[in-house]
Amino acid sequence: MVILEYEHVEVDYCVSCHGVWLDAGELELLFGDREQVAGFMTAGGEAPAGREKPRPCPLCRRKMAKRVTGGPDPVTYDQCARGDGLWFDRGELASVLKHGSPAPGGAAVAGWLREMFPAHDEEGE
Repeated sequence: MVILEYEHVEVDYCVSCHGVWLDAGELELLFGDREQVAGFMTAGGEAPAGREKPRPCPLCRRKMAKRVTGGPDPVTYDQCARGDGLWFDRGELASVLKHGSPAPGGAAVAGWLREMFPAHDEEGE
């Protein structure tokens, strides 16, 4: 994994699978409203069983839970059971960032993240 930092938000990026890890609280830094982020990120509840194998948390190595966001285009992501952070597969972080209004200081960071980690539809997939 490669660590990228911009405006106090540290992003861990996997060069092989193009996934992104955000430590606990970093998504909230982007949006500036913990309640808004918590409501949106947990609105869909647990993801239905699928083909994707559970991913281990990069910090504690425990199996993470598959969760689904709210919104018109729900995103499935992985959440550490201990609360260490969130894992987004390729394109998922950009999809999540489309749903919220960034905090005053988070707009630049959110824009940078959208450019760095485009959503699937922006990649032509």
